[in-house]
Amino acid sequence: MSTSADAVSFSDLSRNPKSVAERASRLGRLRVTHRDAPDFYLTAADREDQRDETLTTASRIFLALMKHDASARALLLAMPDVFPWVRHLSAEEVRAFTVELVDALSDAAELELDTNAHEVIVGWRATARIKADQERYEEALRPTDGDFGPVEVTP
Repeated sequence: MSTSADAVSFSDLSRNPKSVAERASRLGRLRVTHRDAPDFYLTAADREDQRDETLTTASRIFLALMKHDASARALLLAMPDVFPWVRHLSAEEVRAFTVELVDALSDAAELELDTNAHEVIVGWRATARIKADQERYEEALRPTDGDFGPVEVTP
């Protein structure tokens, strides 16, 4: 979360780019707020390179651990500490979630596909949410009949 000390408006950036760039360089990363668009960060390239290297290293460690049963078990045991809602998933589902997440983290590190990990987490959290509500879960398991019409996709 940004404070006013590490954020500037887009207007400030356009009016005084040199001062904003110096501030970003000093802080390492500066949030640029925009009234009509999503915020973004102004970051020094070397800092971003270090973040990429860190993600790649962590991803490779998790992939290597998943190849060894004892290590994979340790990752599975850690999942409830990281994602408390996995308690609503079966052991098989937690394993599938773990494998998908490690693969998505690898994609983020190696292929710069940053949204995959978020999508994996959101999808499995939605599954846990449904399973946590017994009534909704039973309803979701009931067979359906017919066409329910077009699906509305909301962002």
